[in-house]
Amino acid sequence: MAAIIPRIEQYEHEPAWHSALAQAINSVDELLDLLHIDPGLRPGPVLSGDFPLRVPHSFVARMETGNINDPLLRQVLPLPAEDTNTADYLPDPLAERDVMPVPGLLHKYHGRALLTVTGACAIHCRYCFRRHFPYGDANPLATHRDAALAYLRSHEDISEVILSGGDPLLLPDSRLRELAGQLAAIPHIKTLRLHTRLPVVLPARIDARLLDWFGNYPGHKIMVIHCNHPHEINAEVSTAMQELAHAGIILLNQSVLMKGINDMADTLCNLSESLLGAGVLPYYLHLLDRVQGAAHFEVTDDRASELMQQLHATLPGYLVPRLVREIPGLPGKWPMWPVRDRSTGY
Repeated sequence: MAAIIPRIEQYEHEPAWHSALAQAINSVDELLDLLHIDPGLRPGPVLSGDFPLRVPHSFVARMETGNINDPLLRQVLPLPAEDTNTADYLPDPLAERDVMPVPGLLHKYHGRALLTVTGACAIHCRYCFRRHFPYGDANPLATHRDAALAYLRSHEDISEVILSGGDPLLLPDSRLRELAGQLAAIPHIKTLRLHTRLPVVLPARIDARLLDWFGNYPGHKIMVIHCNHPHEINAEVSTAMQELAHAGIILLNQSVLMKGINDMADTLCNLSESLLGAGVLPYYLHLLDRVQGAAHFEVTDDRASELMQQLHATLPGYLVPRLVREIPGLPGKWPMWPVRDRSTGY
C-alpha cells in the first residue's frame, strides 16, 4: 500500500515553528538548486512517487553545498534505486500489522505499547521503515482513541506508553497534553516516552508549550531523538536538548547504520561525542529495517561488527550505542554485537 501522508493539523494559535514547517522543501529541483548541485550529478526521477521529498530549510542549512554525497542530503534525496524490487525488502518489514490489537496501537513487547498518533513527519527519511504504513486506517487518535485507551486500561502489565508515528510532535500541544493526561490517569502506566526527529530537524519545535505539558507529566519522561550524523547537531539543536533536560526529560538517541552516511568509525565516534555535548546519550544503533525501497542503504552484519569493535576500543562504554536489529516475533530488539546465538542468548 502506498504511504498515506496526512495533512498536518492546524493550531488555534499558530506557534512560531509552524511557519518554518509550512515552508519545508518538497521539490527535488529546488533542494538541489539551493545546494548548487551540478546538473550533471543529479539523480533521475523516482517513478513510484508515493513517498515525496520533504525537508525543512533548517536541516538543509547544515548540508554542504555542491556535495551530492553530503550525508544529510543522502538521507532525504529520492533516488531511482528506490524503485528496485529487492528480495526480503518488504512494505511491512517488522510485521507491525500482526501486533496491532487496536488500529494504531502496537503491542510488540512485554510492559510497553506504542501509539502511532500521526502519519505526518517534518522530514521524509528515505530509509523510513513505516514509509508504507497504513496511517489512514491506523491512527488511534482519529476514530480509535476510546478503544486504544480501553486496551491500555485492561492490560495492567503495560507500564510504559510510547508516542510515535510519523512524528508525534507534529500534533498540537493541546492534543498531546490531553492524551498525556488520559495516560497519566491509568494507574499502571508509569512512563511516557516520545520518539521524535523534530528536535533535530526543526529544533524550534521545543518551545514553552511543549516544555510545559511534557515537563509536568507526573510519571517518568523519556524522549528518544533520532540523529544519524554529527553534522545534524548544531548550536540550536544543543540548546533545544538543554531545555528538554532542564524540564526533567531523559534524552536518548537512536540511529540507523547506513551505507555512505555513517558507516565509518570516526563518524560514529564523532556522533556519540556530539550527542554527549548536547546532553543526549547514545541508545541504539539499528541495522537497517528491510523496508521496500531502502536496500541501497544496507550495511552488512560483518561491517557493522567491525565498526562496533572500533567504537568499543575508542569510546567509553556509556558512549557506545547498542547495535541491534528488530526481528518480528522476538521479545525485544536483538543485540547484534557481541555476536550471540539467537537460540540460547549467548
